[in-house]
Amino acid sequence: MKTVLISGGGVAGTALAHLLHRNGFAPTVVELAPGPRAGGQAVDIRGVALDVVERMGLGEQVRAVRTRMRGMSVVDADGNEVHRSTEATYSSGRLDSGDVELLREDLVAILTEHASGEAEFVHGDSIAALREDEHGIHVAFERGRPRTFDLVVGADGLHSRVRRLAFGPEGRFLHPLGTHVAIFEADNFLGLEDWQVWHRDGEAGYGVYPVRDNRELRVTFGWRSEEPVERDGDAARTLVAERMAELRWETPRLLAALHRSTGFYADAMAQIHLDRWSAGRAVLLGDAGYCASPLSGQGTGLALVGAHLLADELGRARAAGEGHAPAFDRYERRMRPFVDLNQALATENPGGPASEESVGRAKNAISLDAN
Repeated sequence: MKTVLISGGGVAGTALAHLLHRNGFAPTVVELAPGPRAGGQAVDIRGVALDVVERMGLGEQVRAVRTRMRGMSVVDADGNEVHRSTEATYSSGRLDSGDVELLREDLVAILTEHASGEAEFVHGDSIAALREDEHGIHVAFERGRPRTFDLVVGADGLHSRVRRLAFGPEGRFLHPLGTHVAIFEADNFLGLEDWQVWHRDGEAGYGVYPVRDNRELRVTFGWRSEEPVERDGDAARTLVAERMAELRWETPRLLAALHRSTGFYADAMAQIHLDRWSAGRAVLLGDAGYCASPLSGQGTGLALVGAHLLADELGRARAAGEGHAPAFDRYERRMRPFVDLNQALATENPGGPASEESVGRAKNAISLDAN
């Protein structure tokens, strides 16, 4: 049985682990975090990505933990409502669509539970080096013993280590979009009930929405800047606080919550563009290969659809007695037009969401079945 090492235990990596096992492979997932990562924002499963979830048998579980937003408000610097909608929200689009919004951590937990027993999960470790020969791809780990696999998949996000080791320095592929984001959790001191509130003033702003039966808030800060950003630690929190300090309304209390939060995340909004997603026995999946950025609203869809197509093509190659190279080529040929359309969503309307027409076209612009 062919062995596959998947770097990254997020949406893309855990979905691929299950789908590869279904196709007769022996997957191992290595994840730097000590367990499934908590925190993060709400994500959307739309269009053909919902078909992937249904084919995995997870539709009922995913819908059971979806967010239940009734609408949203936009407020000015003094908290006065200047816009209200009960038809759509900025985070999920139209509320009457078939799309599903849920917390990223809930989706990862469902996928991980589904793949447990089918894949080996190694937490608290990461890939240190890759060396390929005719026998396989030899992997050195930061902590664990060296091992050899038939294939390696980089599903390790925007700052992918597999991409750096197999394809080259990050700067060759990362294209910043001039916007930064910080996400963290807080107690629901605003008393929001299934309702989002958004505030913007100039080049900075934020959105706040309740989760966990309205017990907790997820806060997303955003600001325009071309400068690099610290991604974690006290320096990152201090930088975010400085960027947001001039905003009014509930900003002081949100900044206090920022410094108390345990699930803090910050990064630049950027896209990844490569001429090829495979190099020898290594291949990229999801944000590692074709990040569209959260501005597209389609990162989760790209991860799920990409995992399905990659597993499908590897399964077809295995059944036909082919090597991995034809499978990687077909995966890319099928996936790239879908990626191009969805990456374009992030740049269609700088400072705001893409049009409903563009989102509707992009989220369905692929077939899960090979020609």
